[in-house]
Amino acid sequence: MSRKPTSVSRFGIQRKIVANMTSESWRSIPHVSYMFEPDITLFYEKYKAFNSELKKSGKHVTFNTVMLKAISEALKAAPQLNAHFNFEQKLVRGKVTTFDQIDISMPWLLPDNRMMTITMKDMGNRSLGNITDYMAETAKKIEKTDLNEAMYEVSIHDTWDKLAKGKFIQVGQRLFGSFTSKKHRVKHLTGAAKKAYDAIPASEKLTLPDLQQGTITVTNIGASTRKHDGAVAMLMIIPPQVCAIAIGAIKKIPVVVTNNEGKDEIAIRTTVPLDICFDHRVLDFGEVAPFVDALQNIFDNPDDFLKY
Repeated sequence: MSRKPTSVSRFGIQRKIVANMTSESWRSIPHVSYMFEPDITLFYEKYKAFNSELKKSGKHVTFNTVMLKAISEALKAAPQLNAHFNFEQKLVRGKVTTFDQIDISMPWLLPDNRMMTITMKDMGNRSLGNITDYMAETAKKIEKTDLNEAMYEVSIHDTWDKLAKGKFIQVGQRLFGSFTSKKHRVKHLTGAAKKAYDAIPASEKLTLPDLQQGTITVTNIGASTRKHDGAVAMLMIIPPQVCAIAIGAIKKIPVVVTNNEGKDEIAIRTTVPLDICFDHRVLDFGEVAPFVDALQNIFDNPDDFLKY
């Protein structure tokens, strides 16, 4: 008895871009993954008290916002993580470019359950209140953004960029694959629909600058896995970036602590699992350690950090 397919679907522009990027990532980058599970018991208690005070004035800061701010601050202690890497394997030539501005590529869950990676710019110079407003503005832009049209713009820009770098064969293969088969052809807006979409002001929808490559990727897996006891063990690095970080769901675990009498005992502590994945061609743990230390220092000193 032969199997019968229940459905057949072909990649749209979003999945084509994701498939191309992930294939390049795993093909070319030697990933190293470090699991960091800091004790945030005091930090989380202070955060909840901080938020309770904010609510009195009608404000609210999500824990995701707090983590993005903490990661941005900790990256200042490890600038090598906030970088792009270009490697010519045949010539064994490598060039690492670090940046003063922290632009976080952040996967964002859309209303239709598809994902779009959006670049949150200059996160290192934003306060918690400013990040909160920035996230709200981005959410409003998403509501007016056509995902396929936005991804099509990214694809066109990437194609021109590859041509400028002399990657003619790669561009030729891409164009051949896109236009020689109607079944696999990318669909985008045309006619009246295109005019209507173009009439939306750029300030009210996501445009190319919002979707271009950031300097590092941070993804909040915990937002989707609160009901499950798990953590990310390996995260994809998006080239030419050299580092990606996954935030897991907050959880309580039993740990051994030393009490006031100097004796060990079991205590329930609040933790957040973090996966720090880095490109071993560029980074060793010696470059990553200052980031981990700076992040732990933030968690240990919440009063110095929790400011709107």
